[in-house]
Amino acid sequence: MVKIGIVGGTGYTGVELLRLLAAHPKAELRVITSRSEEGMAVADMFPNLRGHVDLKFSAPDVAVLQQCDVVFFATPNGIAMTQVRELLDAGVKVIDLAADFRLKDVDVWQHWYGMEHACPELIEEAVYGLPEINREAIKAARLVANPGCYPTAVTLGYLPLLEQGVIGTDGLVADCKSGASGAGRGANVGTLLCEVDSSFKAYAAAGHRHLPEIREKLGLVANEKVGLTFVPHLLPMIRGIHATLYGRLKDTSVDLQALFEQRYAAEPFVDVLPAGSHPETRTVRGGNMCRLALHRQQGSDTVIILSVIDNLVKGAAGQAVQNMNIMCGLEERSGLDVIAVLP
Repeated sequence: MVKIGIVGGTGYTGVELLRLLAAHPKAELRVITSRSEEGMAVADMFPNLRGHVDLKFSAPDVAVLQQCDVVFFATPNGIAMTQVRELLDAGVKVIDLAADFRLKDVDVWQHWYGMEHACPELIEEAVYGLPEINREAIKAARLVANPGCYPTAVTLGYLPLLEQGVIGTDGLVADCKSGASGAGRGANVGTLLCEVDSSFKAYAAAGHRHLPEIREKLGLVANEKVGLTFVPHLLPMIRGIHATLYGRLKDTSVDLQALFEQRYAAEPFVDVLPAGSHPETRTVRGGNMCRLALHRQQGSDTVIILSVIDNLVKGAAGQAVQNMNIMCGLEERSGLDVIAVLP
């Protein structure tokens, strides 16, 4: 059994980790930390876990966390980087679900996140945890930077096209929409039911923190800098991301459907839908799947990729468990064979 610790288990990402790990056949939950909820039974905060998780929240204690095999950080940005070094030195594997280790350029990170990085020497070692591109590196990793939700949906959509060089790297457009859970569990007027219901809006159009992450990772795939416009939107729903992605084809004779089907044929959590499909966010709700579909409007050299994920699962906790499975030599689907909930 893999002994598990979770730092910061009271948010939406934290409860998703708990839901998935409580049913994982090879995972043993040992400790879940929360300074504000110390002593509270986890099942009192999250009643869906009654009968599955018997732990209480405890104050963070490095000595206790060092007894774990894997520690997940489901904390705000800037927390993991202050604690990771001691855990790694004790032989603990770490998966950070925040952004502390996602960007390789520390100056860019400090600009977008507005703080000084506490352990820049670990940034180079950290492996970006998108298994579809970094599976072999994840296997040997001590420290994994779990990707952001928007970057996951966007990167998986563009990946086959950029790998094969069939689209231009300038003028990429990612038009993305997310449910309100992407803003976290903290009280915020902008995500109250009365504020989001029956409404739809863009936000952070001048620049979102996921923009440099997407640009960096797409650039590594393409082996050159990419020109990307990324605009996120808030949908009046709880879960899900829908990314509509645009690119200009260099060669309109390429069989795009075959390209995607071949690239993802062996990927357990990417589903390329039949030609002409329009994936829906509800078909991935609660599961770790990314569903993709391709379109070309008649007479155009523009390819349109539709990508849907659950922002809390493949976009966060599910992908983190997928990374744990790979890091620990477990079957990659273990604990993640969850069928989406309909309706």
